[in-house]
Amino acid sequence: MKLAFNITDWQACAPGLSGAGQWRAWAAATATIDATSTIAKCTHLPMMTARRLASGSRLAVEAALAILARSQVDALVFASRHGELERNYRILTALAEQQALSPTDFAMSVHNAAVGNTTIAAKSPFVSSSVSAGRDTFCQAMVEVAAFHHAGYQRVLLVDFDGAIPDFYQPHFSPGEADYPFAVGLLLEAGNQIQAQSVPVAADSDSTLPQSLAFLHAWLSAKESFAITGERLSWQWTRN
Repeated sequence: MKLAFNITDWQACAPGLSGAGQWRAWAAATATIDATSTIAKCTHLPMMTARRLASGSRLAVEAALAILARSQVDALVFASRHGELERNYRILTALAEQQALSPTDFAMSVHNAAVGNTTIAAKSPFVSSSVSAGRDTFCQAMVEVAAFHHAGYQRVLLVDFDGAIPDFYQPHFSPGEADYPFAVGLLLEAGNQIQAQSVPVAADSDSTLPQSLAFLHAWLSAKESFAITGERLSWQWTRN
């Protein structure tokens, strides 16, 4: 499969990283993130909404609103490998302990909670999609964006995010795998600024960065070509 896009805007947030200057300095150095660093306060997201959202969703909505404040957007694609894992863990724990469920946790536990709250906060009924595809979630969301372009939506905002992983699940993840909240937003148009072709791979990537952060690192460091590898496919990216 081949993909081709123009990246017209971007926004990202992770522990210790928020502004464009910080991200460019990060891209010029080693691709590591200190999970213990402070996360910047939201400046676009209403306080009451921020309090209702889990850590990853909060950053995702903030990134989306930042781009929406300065750019025209025709459709939204939100992508998250784990979705509302923090919130669902609380629900499962309450059920196991035979306690009452939090109405907020119940209402906000669905995978499209972040994109839904974005449309509410932006006061705009965007056409939207919510994607989850394991370790390959970000790259599969790129395919979803291409489908939106084919359907006639010119400027599609892709936001890839995840929240903190509850301690209960930590033994089931690979050592060094990201367990911090982050969000990466890319405003994509059809074009040839950056292109990708997928090829099968025999082994999973050993990168500890989520795919979207690995992509952002390569993009900001102006690499002419790079690969984003997942469980079954490697996406070979080149820029013009």
